[in-house]
Amino acid sequence: IPSMRTPTKMIVGLVLCPCGLLLTLTGTLAPSWRQVSLIPDQPMDVVWDQGIWDICRERQSTHDRLCRQADKLGYFDQVPVRVAQGLMPSSLVVTLVGFLVASLGVRCWQPEPRHLVAGVAGVVLLLSGLMSLVPSSWYTQQLWALPAPPGSTLSVGYSLVLSYLGSCMEILGGLALTLSFHHCCKER
Repeated sequence: IPSMRTPTKMIVGLVLCPCGLLLTLTGTLAPSWRQVSLIPDQPMDVVWDQGIWDICRERQSTHDRLCRQADKLGYFDQVPVRVAQGLMPSSLVVTLVGFLVASLGVRCWQPEPRHLVAGVAGVVLLLSGLMSLVPSSWYTQQLWALPAPPGSTLSVGYSLVLSYLGSCMEILGGLALTLSFHHCCKER
């Protein structure tokens, strides 16, 4: 008699992975991997938000924000930024593929879940989480080495934090789905 319940490990994977995808997507697109403040020769309330695609200048007292600032310091030419520009979108695509494979493996479309397919999806989602964790970690490690105006203050931006959280959620969701391999081994 087939069980009418979806295994918990599959539910956990199918909840964590889309949440991780949304966080990673936001972290990839939003221009705030690093904040540069207290910039010499600028008003005290000017903050630069540097992302992997754009640099924005915001005057915090008036909330005037202007993006597409010129990259005078060669920020976008730095290797950690270039790697993030390549791996973050690639990770998003791999996450979508993994989530599609996972939807075929869980019991959504058939009376019994396909544990082998769900396990393969877990491996794909685990890899996508690692693909986004690598540039986030490398960027964080190089945060203070990337070019910035001398004497300015540097801090971590919210996009980098969201990228970390999204990566971790994808890794945990992928690990949960890979536990489906255990059921395949038990059947044999």
